[in-house]
Amino acid sequence: LPARLIQAEPSLDLAVLKIEKQVKSIPLASSKGLRMGNAVFTIGFPNTQLQGVRPKYTNGRISSLSGIQDDPRKVQITVPIQPGNSGGPLVDERGNVVGVVSSSLRDRPDEVRQLVNYAVKSSFALAFLETLTDVVELLPRPTTQQATHSVSPIQRVKDATVRIRVERIR
Repeated sequence: LPARLIQAEPSLDLAVLKIEKQVKSIPLASSKGLRMGNAVFTIGFPNTQLQGVRPKYTNGRISSLSGIQDDPRKVQITVPIQPGNSGGPLVDERGNVVGVVSSSLRDRPDEVRQLVNYAVKSSFALAFLETLTDVVELLPRPTTQQATHSVSPIQRVKDATVRIRVERIR
């Protein structure tokens, strides 16, 4: 979908984009309650040249409550990710976004360590969003109990996730 940059936070590798299409939304919850071992998943568009443009689901666990060199802004996850997952939601079992998929550990440019991946904690994403008051007011409230919706959390996240391809950067 075509998108317009509203605001970027390079230190967190986050951006708010505006698209001209109505899409469903999913709640962004605080990451303060995350624990090692929590189950999480993502839906994204990895390696579209090879895997196609349909969304892909992968799941795993929180393996550390910090990122590379103990970066407190990130969590380490065992969710398999590839190029094309970056910027996608990291979601808990209740269907709340608890992070934003950001990177994989690489020792060399051509090497990816399997299941050593990272996501920006949603608490840092929320703090960034709070600087954009008109955006924060539009966010749905987090779900605090197990989902009772007729639609599964996976389907709700799939319905709210869109592929955005960067054609040029200003």
